[in-house]
Amino acid sequence: MSIAVKMNDPGTTGVNDATGKNSLTGSNAADLQSSFLTLLVAQLKNQDPTNPLQNNELTTQLAQISTVSGIEKLNTTLGSISGQIDNSQSLQASTLIGHGVMIPGTTILTGKGTEEGAKTTTTPFGVELQQPADKVTATITDKDGKVVRTIDIGGLKAGVHTFTWDGTMTDGTDAPSGSYNVSIAASNGGTQLVAQPLQFALVQGVIRSNGGNTLDLGTYGTTTLDEVRQII
Repeated sequence: MSIAVKMNDPGTTGVNDATGKNSLTGSNAADLQSSFLTLLVAQLKNQDPTNPLQNNELTTQLAQISTVSGIEKLNTTLGSISGQIDNSQSLQASTLIGHGVMIPGTTILTGKGTEEGAKTTTTPFGVELQQPADKVTATITDKDGKVVRTIDIGGLKAGVHTFTWDGTMTDGTDAPSGSYNVSIAASNGGTQLVAQPLQFALVQGVIRSNGGNTLDLGTYGTTTLDEVRQII
């Protein structure tokens, strides 16, 4: 049996005076718990002796106090865990500074020293496959979209794979220094598969904000840790 507490009920004036505005504005576990206990005691004092509060009703109301306190503690714990995760991610991100990473993208950069006999160097490219493929082909094009080299990679397992183009074009000559694009075609048993091309970028710094940690990749902009597919 429970008694409804009314603001204009003379029999419960003491309850209203005791709880006051705090019973309406309290937001933490201690405030809610105190208000709840005050109301419960008043309810027990004013109950009908011929129809007292049953044990199961009392147990239910006491359980509500535990629930309120438990939720408050849970929120505090979750906040602490979230802070630890953020700090861990910041530390993890900072260790990448100065390292190369493979991220989704299609860019390959080529360059050649000025000294005689210098060889062309290129940044790595890669592919991420969700399924194994029995045929994978990389097509490299220049800024005008002209194909300069087609590379037959062969079969690959599912996962991330990284490659290096030697910088030579189809005719065997060195490709001019500059920026090129790579596209990846993958199939298995004649069925085309999704193939995510990957590009190389150098991590130059870490930017921390309310949204999390992002990696500064210089001219490539920024990216998040979950975009990193491989560390070079």
